[in-house]
Amino acid sequence: MAARDAGAASLESIMKHSSRETTSVIQDQVAKLTTQQQQQYRDRGYHFPVRAFDGTEAAEFCESFLRYMRDKEETLKHLLPRERLGFLAETHFFLHWVYRLVSHPRVLDAVESVLGANIMVWNSHWFPKFPGDRAYVSWHQDATYWGLSPANVTTAWIALSESTVENGCLRVVPGTHKPPLLPQRETYAADNMLSRGQEIAVKVDEATAVDLPLYAGEFSLHHIGIVHGSGPNKSTVPRIGLAVRYISPDVVQSGAERDLVLLVRGKDDYRNFEVVDPPQLDMTYGESPLHREALERKVRNLMPKKQ
Repeated sequence: MAARDAGAASLESIMKHSSRETTSVIQDQVAKLTTQQQQQYRDRGYHFPVRAFDGTEAAEFCESFLRYMRDKEETLKHLLPRERLGFLAETHFFLHWVYRLVSHPRVLDAVESVLGANIMVWNSHWFPKFPGDRAYVSWHQDATYWGLSPANVTTAWIALSESTVENGCLRVVPGTHKPPLLPQRETYAADNMLSRGQEIAVKVDEATAVDLPLYAGEFSLHHIGIVHGSGPNKSTVPRIGLAVRYISPDVVQSGAERDLVLLVRGKDDYRNFEVVDPPQLDMTYGESPLHREALERKVRNLMPKKQ
């Protein structure tokens, strides 16, 4: 994983391919979904693209991520994709710049359109794919194994570099968020980025799949139940994105412990989760007890030990 070379290519790609829109123009645009778009989200299970910020700001966020990766480059390159979970998940608990991403007003405006005025961050997870990276995400449904109900959960996939078909952009199968959920199996495949290599155990009609390409600074929304995945990076440029899982406070976690969350808009009248304060500065990996506790609770809830 040549993070330094990838970093240079990523920033060049972002500036070359990002939208020409300026910050002032973007601020004049509406991030909230229209009534028609909200209905389409309910019918199809996804919505894209929505612009959060311009290419310059995306490049700054991307460089912050690449600096974070460089600190552990030697360790990470010897790990399987799924073994990097602790380094790539829940970074919003100890990196202030990631908190700025997950609480970005334009992202929250779009999320509010599908979840309502009260919003919490339940999880965040980086999905980087560098040029020639064999890592992929198999077809799966998050609702099968997250243990969250009701399904008032949406993922914002925020692109910090251009996300294309060639470098492995997100793909979805429209309408598959509607019950029933499909059977899934755990494969633990070496190049699968998911924690258990989980995949749909029946044939997925890929002819109906939709690619969700994004420019740097754009994001998509997808429902917790939709069948989705992404292929490997077959291009010469990196694909850097952050998946942020938002929930409304009425959601309940089926696990034995209360997950840690950030309340990023509105209020929490349910107390189903433990709301914590966001980071006020950037800490180094391993420095934050809160990050460690958040990861440990997630593991105990989502991957309980077999008796």
